[in-house]
Amino acid sequence: MNTQPAAARAITVSKLYGSGDTQVRALDSVSVDFARAEFTAIMGPSGSGKSTLMHCLAGLDSATSGSVLIGDTELVGLSDKAMTKLRRDRIGFVFQAFNLVPTLTALENITLPMNIAGRKPDQQWLDSVISTLGLGDRLHHRPSELSGGQQQRVACARALASRPEIIFGDEPTGNLDSRSSGEVMSILRNSVTHLGQTVVIVTHDPRAASYADRVVFLADGQIVDEMRAPTADSVLDRMKNLEAV
Repeated sequence: MNTQPAAARAITVSKLYGSGDTQVRALDSVSVDFARAEFTAIMGPSGSGKSTLMHCLAGLDSATSGSVLIGDTELVGLSDKAMTKLRRDRIGFVFQAFNLVPTLTALENITLPMNIAGRKPDQQWLDSVISTLGLGDRLHHRPSELSGGQQQRVACARALASRPEIIFGDEPTGNLDSRSSGEVMSILRNSVTHLGQTVVIVTHDPRAASYADRVVFLADGQIVDEMRAPTADSVLDRMKNLEAV
């Protein structure tokens, strides 16, 4: 049983967009913990608030009310400078669109955030990440010379390289075919199992969610269910029920 404090927490978080008649309540008093060294998938129908929740947790968007913590650091009320530093030093990101710099090699893309921060990578950790992701023979290739799956592996390596407290993935397999998708999910799974990483992803793909330890389901801005030891079939059945409501 994991007794460490949560890597990330949302406490009665609400997020409103707009005002008056056009106001949308994207999150409605959501409370959820994400344990360290655990892999969580966030799922729900389109418009359920899953990406909004992740953006609030990752400091990419601010909650209208409630409390968001990364470790024991409260994000609500942090200055822009402190928030930028927290995102840079303690959070890793993997996006659907890869977000690689086309003029840089794979290795330069992987180490870019640390170079910007003026930090030297821990070479042993970096070598371990590159080896785990099978990128050793691709380090001097530019993104245009890599397949989509290889580009997303580089993006995963970039997220892992600084050894962040938590990695957030926003539909990380959304642009990939099923084989590349399986590779990337295996990498994220291995980073939790073998490297002790904490991973939280938003996905609509039951196969991707089946790699997680736990799936949290949202509907209409609220958490309506969660599932441990998910399988693709059990997740698909639950999603069908949510979308039928």
